[in-house]
Order: sequence, then C-alpha cells, then structure tokens
Amino acid sequence: AAMEVPLSHGLASRAAALATGYLCYRRGSPGRGLALRSLRRARRQDIDDVGHKYYLELELEDVLDKDSTVNCTAEVLYHLGNKNIPPDVQFTLDGELKNTDEADNIFYNRIKSLEKELVAENIPDSHGNVPPEMEPIRLLAWVASGYVIWQNSTENTKFQLAQIKHVKQVKRSDEYLEFDYMILLHDMVSQEIIPWQMTVLWHPQHGVQVTQDSRQPKHVSG
Repeated sequence: AAMEVPLSHGLASRAAALATGYLCYRRGSPGRGLALRSLRRARRQDIDDVGHKYYLELELEDVLDKDSTVNCTAEVLYHLGNKNIPPDVQFTLDGELKNTDEADNIFYNRIKSLEKELVAENIPDSHGNVPPEMEPIRLLAWVASGYVIWQNSTENTKFQLAQIKHVKQVKRSDEYLEFDYMILLHDMVSQEIIPWQMTVLWHPQHGVQVTQDSRQPKHVSG
C-alpha cells in the first residue's frame, strides 16, 4: 500500500519538481511555461524489485499568468538501481490549459522573419529581469529544460532552471526553429549549479523536441 509522505518532506518536493518539469516539457511552449504552485498530497509506494512510486496531487500555475492555474494528478516511478532509465511519469490534468496558439504563432513568425539569427545571453540578468521580447526564448528553455530534468532526475535531485547563459538560433532549411542553449540548472538538494547544453527544435504544430543535450564541466564559461 502507498504511504502518505509529509508535504514538507524532501522526497515529496523532489517528486513534485520532477513531475512539474515533465508536464512542462509535454504541455509547454514559448507562450506557456508551467510551474508548481502547490503540492496538495503525496503518497509513496515501494514496489519490490521495481522501484519507488509516488502518487501526487499538484496545483500548477502559468509562469506568465499566475492567476491561471490547473490541478493535476501525477504518478512518478523511480526505477531501482538503474541510473540509465529516466523515471516514468504519467499525469492527468483536471481542466484546460490556456490556449497559446496566438502567442506561439506571433513568436514563430517574428523569429522566422529575422534577417540575422537571434543571439542572446544572461536571461534573466543579474537583477532577475527578462526583456519582454526574450520571454518566449526563456519559456522555450523552461520547457526544454523540463526534458533534461526528467531524463536526469533521481529521488536525490531537485533540478530547476536557473538561467540561460547563452542562446543562439541555428539556421535551418525546413520549417522548424532551432536554438542552441547553454543553461544553468540548479540542484536544490546539493546546491550545485550545473551548466548544460541543449539543442532545441520547435514548431507551433509539433511542439518542443530536445534533439541533443549534455552536462558540461563546471568551469566552462560563456
């Protein structure tokens, strides 16, 4: 049977952070990032020879519109011993997320019409500011980092996107947008700040794909 986990417990908040990252990856876009507003309930079940399974009740909010919230139930299974298998995550949303087609298409057309490929760094800046025209670039990183978080999470990690160090648009001959990101991931458990490179494809109709990602050495700058 599944046992209740106190909501203040690290295990509960780590599983919730992973579920949120995964959900953001599956449902986010340059017009919508999702963040955890509150964890309502957490239960944990030890499944012999398989792993630890968490049953979570979450409330998520839109990063850009904090009044826009949705409830969600999620199941997270951390596999025993095998570090190469990402956790299994399943979720059900209770209600609809705000439609972002318009915002997504505006961003898509704006980037498509640039004469030179977009390049930017330090989003947000040291004061926490994000220029409005960079908000979709930040949300795209937020969504893509959800994939990296999902693939690399264990019961002992709690990753969050801290900053985009550098982003560079890559020219393509097809209809996709491609961006090469260097992000900083913050592990709230170890307090490590980890540089991570990720190549991200996006198209309004096909969503976000992370085609390549790799953890970088600590001392890399720029």
